[in-house]
Amino acid sequence: MSVRVRFAPSPTGPLHIGGARTALFNYLFAKKHGGTFILRIEDTDQVRYVHGAEEYIQDSLEWLGLIPDEGPRKGGKYGPYRQSDRKKIYHKYALELIESGKAYYAFDTPEELEGMRAEHEAAGETATKYDAHIRMLMRNSVSIGEERTKELLSKDTPYTIRLKVPHDQVIGFEDIIRGQVNFNTSELDDKVLIKADGMPTYHLANVVDDHLMEITHVIRGEEWLSSTAHHVLLYMAFGWTEMMPKFSHLPLILKPSGQGKLSKRDGSQFGFPVFPLDWQDPSGEFFQGFREFGFLPEALVNFLALLGWNPGTEQEIFNVDGLAQVFSLEHVSKSGARFDFDKALWFNQQYILTTDPERIATLISPMLNETGVHVDHGYLTKVCSVYRERIKVVHDLIKTTAYLFGDIGEYDTEAIHKMWSPELAGHFQTLAQSLSAEESFTADRLREIITPYVKSNGLKMGNVLQMLRTAISGSPSGPDVYQMLELLGKEKVVERIGEFSSRRE
Repeated sequence: MSVRVRFAPSPTGPLHIGGARTALFNYLFAKKHGGTFILRIEDTDQVRYVHGAEEYIQDSLEWLGLIPDEGPRKGGKYGPYRQSDRKKIYHKYALELIESGKAYYAFDTPEELEGMRAEHEAAGETATKYDAHIRMLMRNSVSIGEERTKELLSKDTPYTIRLKVPHDQVIGFEDIIRGQVNFNTSELDDKVLIKADGMPTYHLANVVDDHLMEITHVIRGEEWLSSTAHHVLLYMAFGWTEMMPKFSHLPLILKPSGQGKLSKRDGSQFGFPVFPLDWQDPSGEFFQGFREFGFLPEALVNFLALLGWNPGTEQEIFNVDGLAQVFSLEHVSKSGARFDFDKALWFNQQYILTTDPERIATLISPMLNETGVHVDHGYLTKVCSVYRERIKVVHDLIKTTAYLFGDIGEYDTEAIHKMWSPELAGHFQTLAQSLSAEESFTADRLREIITPYVKSNGLKMGNVLQMLRTAISGSPSGPDVYQMLELLGKEKVVERIGEFSSRRE
Protein backbone atom coordinates (compact mmCIF):
# COMPACT_ATOMS: atom_id res chain seq x y z
CA MET A 1 0.00 0.00 0.00
CA SER A 2 1.27 3.48 -0.87
CA VAL A 3 2.36 5.60 2.11
CA ARG A 4 -0.33 8.03 3.26
CA VAL A 5 0.29 10.32 6.24
CA ARG A 6 -1.70 13.17 7.71
CA PHE A 7 -1.09 16.26 9.76
CA ALA A 8 -4.26 16.83 11.77
CA PRO A 9 -4.15 20.05 13.81
CA SER A 10 -7.00 21.45 15.85
CA PRO A 11 -7.90 25.10 15.09
CA THR A 12 -8.00 26.07 18.76
CA GLY A 13 -5.13 28.47 18.25
CA PRO A 14 -2.14 29.19 16.00
CA LEU A 15 0.27 26.57 14.73
CA HIS A 16 2.97 26.19 17.38
CA ILE A 17 6.51 25.45 16.26
CA GLY A 18 6.10 21.94 17.70
CA GLY A 19 3.12 21.39 15.43
CA ALA A 20 5.11 22.73 12.50
CA ARG A 21 7.81 20.14 13.19
CA THR A 22 5.17 17.38 13.31
CA ALA A 23 3.87 18.54 9.93
CA LEU A 24 7.44 18.61 8.60
CA PHE A 25 8.22 15.05 9.72
CA ASN A 26 5.00 13.81 8.10
CA TYR A 27 5.86 15.70 4.92
CA LEU A 28 9.42 14.34 4.79
CA PHE A 29 8.26 10.78 5.42
CA ALA A 30 5.72 11.03 2.61
CA LYS A 31 8.24 12.47 0.15
CA LYS A 32 10.85 9.90 1.15
CA HIS A 33 8.51 7.07 0.20
CA GLY A 34 6.77 8.71 -2.75
CA GLY A 35 3.59 8.92 -0.70
CA THR A 36 0.83 11.41 0.06
CA PHE A 37 0.85 14.21 2.66
CA ILE A 38 -2.65 15.12 3.86
CA LEU A 39 -3.89 18.07 5.91
CA ARG A 40 -7.00 17.31 7.96
CA ILE A 41 -8.57 19.96 10.20
CA GLU A 42 -9.82 18.38 13.43
CA ASP A 43 -12.35 20.97 14.53
CA THR A 44 -14.63 18.77 16.66
CA ASP A 45 -13.93 20.91 19.75
CA GLN A 46 -16.29 23.74 18.89
CA VAL A 47 -16.04 25.24 22.39
CA ARG A 48 -12.33 25.97 21.99
CA TYR A 49 -12.49 26.80 18.27
CA VAL A 50 -10.68 30.07 17.47
CA HIS A 51 -11.77 32.11 14.48
CA GLY A 52 -8.94 32.51 11.98
CA ALA A 53 -6.85 29.64 13.36
CA GLU A 54 -7.59 27.29 10.45
CA GLU A 55 -6.52 29.88 7.89
CA TYR A 56 -3.43 30.63 9.97
CA ILE A 57 -2.45 26.94 10.05
CA GLN A 58 -2.79 26.59 6.29
CA ASP A 59 -0.97 29.86 5.59
CA SER A 60 1.87 28.76 7.88
CA LEU A 61 2.29 25.42 6.11
CA GLU A 62 2.34 27.15 2.74
CA TRP A 63 4.96 29.66 3.91
CA LEU A 64 7.11 26.77 5.14
CA GLY A 65 6.71 25.04 1.77
CA LEU A 66 4.88 22.06 3.28
CA ILE A 67 2.11 21.97 0.70
CA PRO A 68 -0.46 19.20 1.32
CA ASP A 69 -1.28 16.82 -1.50
CA GLU A 70 -4.83 16.66 -0.14
CA GLY A 71 -6.62 19.01 2.22
CA PRO A 72 -9.31 21.68 2.64
CA ARG A 73 -7.76 23.98 0.04
CA LYS A 74 -6.48 21.31 -2.32
CA GLY A 75 -9.39 18.86 -2.13
CA GLY A 76 -9.05 15.16 -2.86
CA LYS A 77 -11.09 11.99 -3.24
CA TYR A 78 -11.00 11.23 0.52
CA GLY A 79 -12.67 14.50 1.60
CA PRO A 80 -14.15 16.39 3.21
CA TYR A 81 -10.95 17.23 5.07
CA ARG A 82 -12.62 19.20 7.84
CA GLN A 83 -14.14 17.07 10.58
CA SER A 84 -17.09 19.38 11.19
CA ASP A 85 -18.15 18.51 7.62
CA ARG A 86 -18.06 14.77 8.39
CA LYS A 87 -20.44 14.66 11.38
CA LYS A 88 -22.86 12.13 9.90
CA ILE A 89 -20.03 9.72 9.18
CA TYR A 90 -19.06 9.49 12.83
CA HIS A 91 -22.62 8.86 14.03
CA LYS A 92 -22.91 5.95 11.64
CA TYR A 93 -19.82 4.29 13.06
CA ALA A 94 -20.73 5.09 16.67
CA LEU A 95 -24.08 3.33 16.19
CA GLU A 96 -22.24 0.31 14.73
CA LEU A 97 -20.26 0.06 17.96
CA ILE A 98 -23.44 0.24 20.05
CA GLU A 99 -25.05 -2.51 17.99
CA SER A 100 -21.98 -4.74 18.45
CA GLY A 101 -21.87 -4.07 22.19
CA LYS A 102 -18.56 -2.21 22.00
CA ALA A 103 -20.06 1.12 23.02
CA TYR A 104 -23.09 2.35 24.95
CA TYR A 105 -25.37 5.33 25.56
CA ALA A 106 -24.66 7.34 28.73
CA PHE A 107 -27.43 9.59 30.03
CA ASP A 108 -25.56 10.96 33.03
CA THR A 109 -26.01 14.69 33.58
CA PRO A 110 -23.02 16.92 34.43
CA GLU A 111 -24.42 17.12 37.96
CA GLU A 112 -24.55 13.34 38.27
CA LEU A 113 -20.98 13.01 37.04
CA GLU A 114 -19.78 15.62 39.47
CA GLY A 115 -21.68 13.94 42.28
CA MET A 116 -20.00 10.63 41.46
CA ARG A 117 -16.56 12.23 41.59
CA ALA A 118 -17.30 14.03 44.85
CA GLU A 119 -18.58 10.82 46.46
CA HIS A 120 -15.46 8.88 45.59
CA GLU A 121 -13.15 11.71 46.57
CA ALA A 122 -14.86 11.81 49.96
CA ALA A 123 -14.02 8.12 50.27
CA GLY A 124 -10.37 8.89 49.57
CA GLU A 125 -10.36 7.89 45.89
CA THR A 126 -8.75 10.78 44.07
CA ALA A 127 -8.51 9.31 40.56
CA THR A 128 -12.04 8.17 39.84
CA LYS A 129 -12.60 7.07 36.25
CA TYR A 130 -15.78 6.25 34.38
CA ASP A 131 -14.73 2.65 33.81
CA ALA A 132 -15.85 -0.95 34.32
CA HIS A 133 -16.07 -0.39 38.09
CA ILE A 134 -18.19 2.75 37.85
CA ARG A 135 -20.22 1.84 34.78
CA MET A 136 -22.93 -0.15 36.57
CA LEU A 137 -23.42 2.61 39.16
CA MET A 138 -24.23 5.26 36.57
CA ARG A 139 -27.18 5.95 34.26
CA ASN A 140 -26.28 4.31 30.94
CA SER A 141 -27.64 1.69 28.57
CA VAL A 142 -25.51 -1.03 30.20
CA SER A 143 -26.86 -0.42 33.70
CA ILE A 144 -30.52 0.49 32.98
CA GLY A 145 -31.27 -2.08 30.27
CA GLU A 146 -32.68 -1.97 26.76
CA GLU A 147 -36.28 -0.94 27.51
CA ARG A 148 -35.34 2.00 29.71
CA THR A 149 -32.74 3.07 27.15
CA LYS A 150 -35.33 3.11 24.35
CA GLU A 151 -37.64 5.14 26.56
CA LEU A 152 -35.02 7.78 27.27
CA LEU A 153 -34.06 7.97 23.62
CA SER A 154 -37.68 8.40 22.58
CA LYS A 155 -37.93 11.39 24.92
CA ASP A 156 -34.84 12.98 23.34
CA THR A 157 -32.96 12.73 26.61
CA PRO A 158 -29.46 14.17 26.16
CA TYR A 159 -26.79 11.51 25.96
CA THR A 160 -23.19 10.78 25.10
CA ILE A 161 -21.83 7.60 23.54
CA ARG A 162 -18.96 5.93 25.40
CA LEU A 163 -16.50 3.24 24.42
CA LYS A 164 -16.97 0.08 26.50
CA VAL A 165 -13.43 -0.63 27.58
CA PRO A 166 -12.85 -4.27 28.57
CA HIS A 167 -11.53 -4.85 32.07
CA ASP A 168 -7.97 -5.94 32.86
CA GLN A 169 -6.61 -6.63 29.39
CA VAL A 170 -3.19 -5.73 28.00
CA ILE A 171 -3.31 -3.54 24.91
CA GLY A 172 -0.07 -3.24 22.99
CA PHE A 173 1.29 -1.76 19.80
CA GLU A 174 4.68 -1.28 18.17
CA ASP A 175 5.83 2.33 18.01
CA ILE A 176 8.47 2.91 15.33
CA ILE A 177 10.31 5.37 17.58
CA ARG A 178 9.67 3.93 21.04
CA GLY A 179 9.40 0.22 20.41
CA GLN A 180 6.77 -1.95 22.08
CA VAL A 181 4.25 0.01 24.18
CA ASN A 182 1.74 -1.74 26.46
CA PHE A 183 -1.22 -0.50 28.47
CA ASN A 184 -3.53 -2.33 30.86
CA THR A 185 -7.17 -1.49 30.27
CA SER A 186 -7.65 -1.16 34.04
CA GLU A 187 -5.79 2.17 33.62
CA LEU A 188 -8.24 3.41 30.99
CA ASP A 189 -11.65 5.06 31.22
CA ASP A 190 -14.70 4.57 28.97
CA LYS A 191 -13.86 7.45 26.65
CA VAL A 192 -16.70 9.57 25.27
CA LEU A 193 -16.99 9.02 21.51
CA ILE A 194 -19.98 11.27 20.74
CA LYS A 195 -20.49 14.35 22.92
CA ALA A 196 -23.85 15.66 24.13
CA ASP A 197 -23.81 18.30 21.37
CA GLY A 198 -23.65 15.54 18.77
CA MET A 199 -20.05 16.22 17.80
CA PRO A 200 -17.54 13.36 17.90
CA THR A 201 -14.57 13.50 20.20
CA TYR A 202 -11.04 13.43 18.89
CA HIS A 203 -10.74 9.71 19.60
CA LEU A 204 -13.60 8.49 17.42
CA ALA A 205 -13.15 11.01 14.61
CA ASN A 206 -9.41 10.41 14.50
CA VAL A 207 -9.69 6.63 14.13
CA VAL A 208 -12.59 6.70 11.68
CA ASP A 209 -10.92 9.30 9.49
CA ASP A 210 -7.56 7.56 9.52
CA HIS A 211 -9.28 4.35 8.44
CA LEU A 212 -11.44 5.91 5.72
CA MET A 213 -8.56 8.02 4.40
CA GLU A 214 -6.35 4.91 4.32
CA ILE A 215 -3.65 6.42 6.52
CA THR A 216 -0.68 4.07 6.71
CA HIS A 217 1.44 5.89 9.32
CA VAL A 218 0.40 8.12 12.21
CA ILE A 219 3.25 10.48 13.12
CA ARG A 220 2.31 12.80 15.98
CA GLY A 221 3.55 14.32 19.24
CA GLU A 222 4.23 12.22 22.31
CA GLU A 223 1.35 13.88 24.17
CA TRP A 224 -0.93 11.55 22.17
CA LEU A 225 0.92 8.40 23.24
CA SER A 226 -1.43 7.68 26.15
CA SER A 227 -4.47 8.07 23.87
CA THR A 228 -3.21 5.43 21.48
CA ALA A 229 -4.45 2.61 23.74
CA HIS A 230 -8.03 3.82 23.20
CA HIS A 231 -7.37 4.13 19.48
CA VAL A 232 -6.10 0.55 19.30
CA LEU A 233 -9.22 -0.55 21.19
CA LEU A 234 -11.34 1.23 18.60
CA TYR A 235 -9.54 -0.50 15.76
CA MET A 236 -10.20 -3.78 17.52
CA ALA A 237 -13.87 -2.91 18.12
CA PHE A 238 -14.38 -2.09 14.45
CA GLY A 239 -12.44 -5.15 13.27
CA TRP A 240 -9.87 -2.99 11.49
CA THR A 241 -6.69 -4.22 13.18
CA GLU A 242 -5.21 -5.58 9.95
CA MET A 243 -5.45 -2.10 8.45
CA MET A 244 -4.31 -0.24 11.57
CA PRO A 245 -1.62 2.36 10.78
CA LYS A 246 1.87 2.20 12.23
CA PHE A 247 2.40 4.66 15.06
CA SER A 248 5.30 7.02 15.74
CA HIS A 249 5.25 9.45 18.66
CA LEU A 250 7.68 12.36 18.38
CA PRO A 251 9.62 13.79 21.34
CA LEU A 252 8.72 17.13 22.86
CA ILE A 253 10.44 20.38 21.95
CA LEU A 254 11.80 21.62 25.28
CA LYS A 255 12.40 25.09 26.69
CA PRO A 256 15.87 26.61 26.14
CA SER A 257 16.77 25.42 29.64
CA GLY A 258 15.88 21.86 28.66
CA GLN A 259 13.30 21.70 31.44
CA GLY A 260 9.67 21.37 30.35
CA LYS A 261 7.78 21.77 27.10
CA LEU A 262 8.33 24.91 25.03
CA SER A 263 5.30 27.20 25.28
CA LYS A 264 4.19 30.44 23.70
CA ARG A 265 4.96 32.18 27.00
CA ASP A 266 8.60 31.18 26.65
CA GLY A 267 8.80 33.15 23.43
CA SER A 268 7.39 36.23 25.13
CA GLN A 269 9.74 35.80 28.08
CA PHE A 270 12.96 35.24 26.14
CA GLY A 271 12.24 37.40 23.11
CA PHE A 272 12.03 34.86 20.30
CA PRO A 273 9.12 33.59 18.17
CA VAL A 274 7.40 30.24 18.69
CA PHE A 275 4.87 30.58 15.85
CA PRO A 276 5.66 30.58 12.10
CA LEU A 277 3.74 33.82 11.39
CA ASP A 278 2.51 36.78 13.41
CA TRP A 279 -0.51 35.91 15.56
CA GLN A 280 -2.89 37.93 17.68
CA ASP A 281 -4.93 36.04 20.27
CA PRO A 282 -8.64 36.78 20.64
CA SER A 283 -7.64 38.41 23.93
CA GLY A 284 -5.57 40.92 21.95
CA GLU A 285 -2.17 39.54 22.95
CA PHE A 286 0.29 39.71 20.05
CA PHE A 287 3.00 37.18 19.18
CA GLN A 288 5.64 37.81 16.53
CA GLY A 289 6.21 35.04 14.01
CA PHE A 290 9.44 33.64 12.58
CA ARG A 291 8.61 35.17 9.18
CA GLU A 292 8.15 38.65 10.61
CA PHE A 293 11.24 38.22 12.81
CA GLY A 294 13.25 37.87 9.61
CA PHE A 295 13.64 34.13 9.08
CA LEU A 296 13.74 32.44 5.70
CA PRO A 297 11.31 29.49 5.61
CA GLU A 298 13.89 27.03 4.31
CA ALA A 299 16.22 27.91 7.21
CA LEU A 300 13.47 27.31 9.75
CA VAL A 301 12.61 23.98 8.09
CA ASN A 302 16.28 22.90 8.28
CA PHE A 303 16.47 23.90 11.96
CA LEU A 304 13.22 22.12 12.87
CA ALA A 305 14.25 18.93 11.11
CA LEU A 306 17.23 18.57 13.42
CA LEU A 307 15.15 19.05 16.58
CA GLY A 308 14.83 15.45 17.68
CA TRP A 309 16.13 13.85 14.48
CA ASN A 310 19.70 13.10 13.44
CA PRO A 311 20.82 12.14 9.93
CA GLY A 312 23.62 10.01 11.37
CA THR A 313 26.33 12.26 9.87
CA GLU A 314 27.96 15.60 10.69
CA GLN A 315 26.04 17.36 7.91
CA GLU A 316 23.73 20.12 9.12
CA ILE A 317 22.67 22.09 6.05
CA PHE A 318 19.95 20.37 4.02
CA ASN A 319 17.39 21.65 1.56
CA VAL A 320 14.00 20.01 1.85
CA ASP A 321 14.69 17.52 -0.94
CA GLY A 322 17.93 16.52 0.75
CA LEU A 323 16.09 16.09 4.03
CA ALA A 324 13.49 13.87 2.40
CA GLN A 325 16.17 11.63 0.93
CA VAL A 326 17.85 10.87 4.26
CA PHE A 327 14.94 11.18 6.69
CA SER A 328 13.93 8.13 8.71
CA LEU A 329 11.73 7.68 11.75
CA GLU A 330 14.25 5.23 13.18
CA HIS A 331 16.67 8.13 13.68
CA VAL A 332 14.14 10.20 15.66
CA SER A 333 15.12 10.47 19.32
CA LYS A 334 12.89 9.29 22.17
CA SER A 335 14.01 12.14 24.43
CA GLY A 336 13.02 15.78 24.18
CA ALA A 337 14.93 18.26 22.00
CA ARG A 338 16.06 21.56 23.55
CA PHE A 339 15.03 24.66 21.60
CA ASP A 340 18.24 26.59 20.90
CA PHE A 341 17.35 29.94 19.36
CA ASP A 342 21.00 30.86 18.78
CA LYS A 343 21.27 27.74 16.62
CA ALA A 344 18.15 28.79 14.73
CA LEU A 345 19.78 32.15 14.03
CA TRP A 346 22.92 30.37 12.81
CA PHE A 347 20.88 28.35 10.32
CA ASN A 348 19.17 31.49 9.09
CA GLN A 349 22.50 33.22 8.63
CA GLN A 350 23.82 30.32 6.55
CA TYR A 351 20.81 30.49 4.25
CA ILE A 352 20.98 34.27 3.90
CA LEU A 353 24.61 33.92 2.75
CA THR A 354 23.54 31.78 -0.20
CA THR A 355 20.26 33.51 -1.00
CA ASP A 356 19.94 35.65 -4.12
CA PRO A 357 20.28 39.30 -2.99
CA GLU A 358 17.34 40.19 -5.22
CA ARG A 359 15.10 37.90 -3.15
CA ILE A 360 16.31 39.53 0.07
CA ALA A 361 15.62 42.94 -1.46
CA THR A 362 12.07 41.81 -2.28
CA LEU A 363 11.57 40.82 1.36
CA ILE A 364 13.07 44.04 2.71
CA SER A 365 11.32 46.50 0.41
CA PRO A 366 7.87 46.39 2.10
CA MET A 367 9.51 46.90 5.51
CA LEU A 368 11.34 49.97 4.26
CA ASN A 369 8.15 51.26 2.67
CA GLU A 370 6.44 51.06 6.06
CA THR A 371 9.08 53.44 7.43
CA GLY A 372 8.45 55.87 4.59
CA VAL A 373 11.58 54.90 2.64
CA HIS A 374 11.10 54.01 -1.03
CA VAL A 375 14.19 52.66 -2.74
CA ASP A 376 14.95 51.56 -6.28
CA HIS A 377 14.89 47.75 -6.39
CA GLY A 378 18.19 47.51 -8.24
CA TYR A 379 19.94 49.69 -5.68
CA LEU A 380 18.39 47.76 -2.80
CA THR A 381 19.58 44.50 -4.36
CA LYS A 382 23.12 45.89 -4.43
CA VAL A 383 22.83 46.89 -0.76
CA CYS A 384 21.67 43.37 0.14
CA SER A 385 24.58 41.86 -1.80
CA VAL A 386 27.06 43.87 0.28
CA TYR A 387 25.40 43.35 3.66
CA ARG A 388 24.00 39.80 3.59
CA GLU A 389 27.23 38.43 5.10
CA ARG A 390 26.72 40.57 8.20
CA ILE A 391 23.17 39.71 9.21
CA LYS A 392 21.45 36.82 10.99
CA VAL A 393 17.87 37.79 10.17
CA VAL A 394 16.56 39.75 7.21
CA HIS A 395 15.34 42.58 9.44
CA ASP A 396 18.91 43.31 10.53
CA LEU A 397 19.46 44.92 7.13
CA ILE A 398 17.13 47.78 7.98
CA LYS A 399 19.08 48.63 11.12
CA THR A 400 22.58 48.11 9.72
CA THR A 401 21.92 50.10 6.55
CA ALA A 402 19.90 52.93 8.12
CA TYR A 403 22.72 55.41 7.29
CA LEU A 404 22.04 54.84 3.57
CA PHE A 405 18.40 55.91 3.78
CA GLY A 406 18.47 58.66 6.39
CA ASP A 407 20.65 60.76 8.65
CA ILE A 408 23.13 59.30 11.12
CA GLY A 409 21.42 59.07 14.46
CA GLU A 410 24.37 58.81 16.83
CA TYR A 411 28.13 58.37 16.42
CA ASP A 412 30.05 55.71 18.28
CA THR A 413 31.82 58.15 20.59
CA GLU A 414 33.85 55.42 22.30
CA ALA A 415 35.41 54.36 19.00
CA ILE A 416 36.10 57.97 18.05
CA HIS A 417 37.79 58.60 21.38
CA LYS A 418 40.09 55.59 20.87
CA MET A 419 41.13 56.18 17.23
CA TRP A 420 40.70 59.82 16.32
CA SER A 421 43.57 62.24 16.46
CA PRO A 422 43.41 65.96 15.63
CA GLU A 423 45.87 65.57 12.73
CA LEU A 424 43.32 63.36 10.93
CA ALA A 425 40.96 66.30 10.47
CA GLY A 426 43.11 67.92 7.80
CA HIS A 427 43.68 64.64 6.02
CA PHE A 428 39.94 63.94 5.96
CA GLN A 429 39.28 67.37 4.50
CA THR A 430 41.85 66.68 1.78
CA LEU A 431 40.32 63.26 1.05
CA ALA A 432 36.88 64.82 0.81
CA GLN A 433 38.15 67.29 -1.79
CA SER A 434 39.80 64.47 -3.79
CA LEU A 435 36.68 62.36 -3.71
CA SER A 436 34.45 65.25 -4.77
CA ALA A 437 36.46 65.56 -7.97
CA GLU A 438 36.25 61.85 -8.79
CA GLU A 439 33.82 60.92 -11.55
CA SER A 440 34.07 57.12 -11.22
CA PHE A 441 32.76 56.65 -7.69
CA THR A 442 33.21 52.88 -7.47
CA ALA A 443 34.72 50.78 -4.69
CA ASP A 444 37.74 49.82 -6.80
CA ARG A 445 38.47 53.42 -7.84
CA LEU A 446 38.05 54.72 -4.27
CA ARG A 447 40.53 52.12 -3.04
CA GLU A 448 43.02 53.36 -5.63
CA ILE A 449 42.66 56.91 -4.30
CA ILE A 450 42.55 56.35 -0.53
CA THR A 451 45.11 53.56 -0.03
CA PRO A 452 48.09 55.39 -1.59
CA TYR A 453 47.16 58.61 0.23
CA VAL A 454 47.13 56.90 3.61
CA LYS A 455 50.45 55.17 3.02
CA SER A 456 52.21 58.19 1.57
CA ASN A 457 51.22 60.30 4.59
CA GLY A 458 52.38 57.72 7.13
CA LEU A 459 48.92 57.18 8.57
CA LYS A 460 47.64 53.96 10.10
CA MET A 461 45.36 52.26 7.58
CA GLY A 462 43.18 50.65 10.27
CA ASN A 463 42.50 53.96 12.02
CA VAL A 464 41.70 55.81 8.84
CA LEU A 465 39.33 53.15 7.47
CA GLN A 466 37.47 52.78 10.77
CA MET A 467 37.10 56.54 11.10
CA LEU A 468 35.86 56.71 7.52
CA ARG A 469 33.20 54.13 8.36
CA THR A 470 32.28 56.14 11.44
CA ALA A 471 32.15 59.38 9.47
CA ILE A 472 29.69 58.05 6.90
CA SER A 473 27.63 55.62 9.02
CA GLY A 474 28.16 56.46 12.70
CA SER A 475 29.85 53.13 13.47
CA PRO A 476 33.40 51.83 12.94
CA SER A 477 32.12 48.38 12.02
CA GLY A 478 30.60 47.26 8.76
CA PRO A 479 31.47 45.61 5.44
CA ASP A 480 34.26 46.72 3.14
CA VAL A 481 34.53 50.49 3.60
CA TYR A 482 34.98 51.13 -0.11
CA GLN A 483 31.73 49.32 -0.86
CA MET A 484 30.04 51.43 1.80
CA LEU A 485 31.34 54.60 0.20
CA GLU A 486 30.08 53.50 -3.21
CA LEU A 487 26.64 52.64 -1.83
CA LEU A 488 26.26 55.97 -0.07
CA GLY A 489 27.28 57.96 -3.14
CA LYS A 490 29.68 60.79 -3.73
CA GLU A 491 27.50 63.69 -2.63
CA LYS A 492 26.66 62.27 0.80
CA VAL A 493 30.14 60.83 1.34
CA VAL A 494 31.83 64.19 0.74
CA GLU A 495 29.27 65.96 2.89
CA ARG A 496 29.56 63.55 5.83
CA ILE A 497 33.36 63.31 5.81
CA GLY A 498 33.63 67.10 5.74
CA GLU A 499 31.12 67.57 8.55
CA PHE A 500 32.70 64.79 10.64
CA SER A 501 36.23 66.19 10.41
CA SER A 502 35.20 69.82 10.92
CA ARG A 503 33.49 68.90 14.19
CA ARG A 504 36.73 67.45 15.50
CA GLU A 505 39.25 70.09 14.43
